[in-house]
Amino acid sequence: MTHPSEQTLSDQVLQWVVDSVNSSAIVESVDRLHGGMSSIVHSVSLRSGDLVNDYVVRQFNNKDWLSTERDLVAHEGANLRLASKVALPTPELIAFDEMGHRCGMPTVLMTKLEGSVILAPDDMSVWLDGLAESLVAIHRVAADDHPWIYRTYIDIDALDTPMWSYVPQLWSQAIDIARGPIPQTKPCFIHRDYHPTNVLWHRGRVSGVVDWVNACRGPAGIDLAHCRWNLALLFDVTTADLFLSKYESYAGSTFRYDPYWDLLSMMDTLFGPPQVYPGWTALGVTGLTDEMMSQRSDAYLLSILKRYN
Repeated sequence: MTHPSEQTLSDQVLQWVVDSVNSSAIVESVDRLHGGMSSIVHSVSLRSGDLVNDYVVRQFNNKDWLSTERDLVAHEGANLRLASKVALPTPELIAFDEMGHRCGMPTVLMTKLEGSVILAPDDMSVWLDGLAESLVAIHRVAADDHPWIYRTYIDIDALDTPMWSYVPQLWSQAIDIARGPIPQTKPCFIHRDYHPTNVLWHRGRVSGVVDWVNACRGPAGIDLAHCRWNLALLFDVTTADLFLSKYESYAGSTFRYDPYWDLLSMMDTLFGPPQVYPGWTALGVTGLTDEMMSQRSDAYLLSILKRYN
């Protein structure tokens, strides 16, 4: 049944993959995919006659995450079904082992998309254009009946002023705003973890968006904000602002920008002193330091607060 070049999944899991796709298929190869931080992800190539197709196996091994979100697998499965309505390639759900009875841990099997992550684009404007157009396509999908609803990752009311910052008084001001009234928006389908490492490219164009486990019904602004926050740390404020301009251009009158979501996104994902995202280094990014992350965080925060003046 199996002849993998690098078998990093158990025979039990591989048998489940084969049974889910085609019981007569042969495993050609198994490769660990790098970049994900909260689950184990492998690519599996299956041969059926003269055809070879690639699949992705995601296994949830984070016990803390599973203890707080016991429906992770069902959640991702429902997200992948809804994501199929997005006007760009997304993984197709093949099967899932919700409780891990077959695979030893909760597992999702999906198709593998063509393309690779680009974090050092040759043409920044074209790259940001693709990121913005793809995000707008996601937000055009209605999610009125989707049972998973956006919520913050942390308790905003419990936040303390960060002591690592060079401008702690500005963070205190930002926290107060984040605790304030939430802008009224029409919910839509949001990715909830949209940033460059979850966007694939092929021949200069976006070839798909992956990692849908956190998707839900919520405000478009928080998706935009999360990507802007990542761009500000990976590059600078100018890049984050250019992405915003491109998103607004594609979204048109259906979207109204509110800097509140930028502040909330920063508060919501800053669990301690900012650090270089391991997913970037795993994908080949060099030259970044934790000190740079602190400086860029302060600079980005200042740029957002200026929008309130």
